Amino acid sequence: MLKKGLFVVTLIALLSIPFLLTRDAKSYTEEMTPCTVKVAGEKLDARCGSILVPENRADANSRTLTLPVTQILATGDVAADPIFYLAGGPGMSNLGFKPPLALLENHDLVMVGYRGVDGPVSLHCPEMETAVKGVDNQLFSAAAETGIREAVSACGQRLQSEGVDLDGYTIPEVVLDMEAARQQLGYGRIHLLSESYGTRVAQIYAQIAPESLNRVVMIGVNTPGNFVWEPELIDSQLAQYGELCAADTYCQAQTEDLVQLIRSVNQNMPTQWLGLTISPDKVKAISFVLLFHPSTATYIFDAYMAASQGDGSGLALMSLAYDMVMPKFTVWGEFLAKGFSADFDPHRDYSELANPDSVMGSPLAQILWAGADAWSMSSIPEEYRQVHPSSVETLLISGDIDFSTPIENATQNLLPSLANGQQVILKNMGHINDVWHAQPAATERLLTHYYTTGEVDDSLYVVQEINFATGLMNLPNVAKGLVGFVILLTLILVGSVILIVKRIRRRGA
Repeated sequence: MLKKGLFVVTLIALLSIPFLLTRDAKSYTEEMTPCTVKVAGEKLDARCGSILVPENRADANSRTLTLPVTQILATGDVAADPIFYLAGGPGMSNLGFKPPLALLENHDLVMVGYRGVDGPVSLHCPEMETAVKGVDNQLFSAAAETGIREAVSACGQRLQSEGVDLDGYTIPEVVLDMEAARQQLGYGRIHLLSESYGTRVAQIYAQIAPESLNRVVMIGVNTPGNFVWEPELIDSQLAQYGELCAADTYCQAQTEDLVQLIRSVNQNMPTQWLGLTISPDKVKAISFVLLFHPSTATYIFDAYMAASQGDGSGLALMSLAYDMVMPKFTVWGEFLAKGFSADFDPHRDYSELANPDSVMGSPLAQILWAGADAWSMSSIPEEYRQVHPSSVETLLISGDIDFSTPIENATQNLLPSLANGQQVILKNMGHINDVWHAQPAATERLLTHYYTTGEVDDSLYVVQEINFATGLMNLPNVAKGLVGFVILLTLILVGSVILIVKRIRRRGA
């Protein structure tokens, strides 16, 4: 277990290091060598290399990790403060971002690999990949929860037996990795561009090293405690869709009450379609993931509408998709290490997430938090587990119908603590993909102007249209098409075998 006292003392010692360096922003360490990075079809000059960091800074005898670093160089003649990127997750790489070219005109962009995902140590958890499939197609049964708890425990114990110091895989350690890279690259103050889980890293960065930061952008803001999705918030967001449906010609023609339709299907879900098993638990879980963005949420609604008319084809496809997608959804050990150490509450009964009065409960949280108490590490210091006042210039960008990082958490919990905080709310948009891809020119204008001036220019945004009519490529039609393809392929194969047998017989005769 993490020795909290020693950890805090070590952090204080690290914070006494002067962060602002006087070296030129274009100087490099020996580890960085010229390379190119392809962005928007263009090959851009970059520097690629690595930094060496302790696995656990609270342990004087800790081994060293090598974390990869990619530094895309500004394309213009004058480079302002660089931008450090912080990807979402936890459990996703921090090295794959392709920034808008407009951001690179005046800024270097730096990506430092996340410990636990990038670099020599991956907190890979095959135990969880098996356990998240459930037991007898159930995800929330007592047997399935026992399976999750056993997998969490087994994964942690195995990683420790392999020499991994799990207490080193926390968000504060990630922040200090970024600081190490900032110093090695010779930068003074930097900007942060963070998404989802990365916004938690940015918030703790502003606590640990505010002197190192100029401006911070958070897209899809995840505030302390919210690696757990609350069923009440999920219900309120579904109610938003209910109102949008009632105002949409196509959707209102399909149902008088979208939320009640979803509730009714969840309570009376078919268990088979053409011999394919439908798992209600898996349908709910994959539904929740697809609700992150309106462009995919409408496909869920179509599948539920069809099911309410006796057509379970779309639900069968969703149930099948769960088994194909969820086991590899993330690097599970990384999620456990970062999520549990930041948000686990030993006094909470997580079984309450299965709220029977809710429309669909909180399916992903029910899976992930069933075995949190079995993980082999302690929580990060309490000061990093709650919102902390900050004077760092910060811009929050939130879709108003984001199931992954609900807007209420940013507006009510974080914004009031930011002395120099601003928030842009994007109407009818969801999680980070919408921010980047729904109206890209508007997002580029917002970011480039903010990093340059500290002022918000959201003038190019318009209310995003939600199209409830998914067309021919809805989930029920896709499911039927796949079944039809399999039947056709089977007939072709059977016919081919018959022809071959006939030819062999003729030759024999």
